[in-house]
Amino acid sequence: MKRIKCNPVSGGKAEGEVIFTKEPISFYGGVDMKTARVIEKGHELEGKSIAGKVLVFPHGKGSTVGSYVIYGLKKYGKAPLALVVEEAEAIIISGAILASIPCVDGVKINELENVKKIMVNADKGEIEVIE
Repeated sequence: MKRIKCNPVSGGKAEGEVIFTKEPISFYGGVDMKTARVIEKGHELEGKSIAGKVLVFPHGKGSTVGSYVIYGLKKYGKAPLALVVEEAEAIIISGAILASIPCVDGVKINELENVKKIMVNADKGEIEVIE
């Protein structure tokens, strides 16, 4: 079983299906907080839902209101199970903490590109590849 060391950002553990993108995500204007669908035109995940999945992406982009959108996803029961980020900046960090979503960074996300399921242990700073 493959284990990947990473940096804890927001504590907790989650196991689930991976939804992967090589493109940065703008939560404000890019993700509908009531449906969790990616609505950014031309994004590789456009039309797909991030709800109930482990979202793997390089970093966030855009407005600081993105933190509120992450919190809103949780409020509406549509949050991702966990966030795995190559480089988490303030928007992602504060959103994950506000929403109590496990989050880690310092991950070379290309290692997870074709992975289907992972366990994120943000308390230990570790990802376990399940399949």
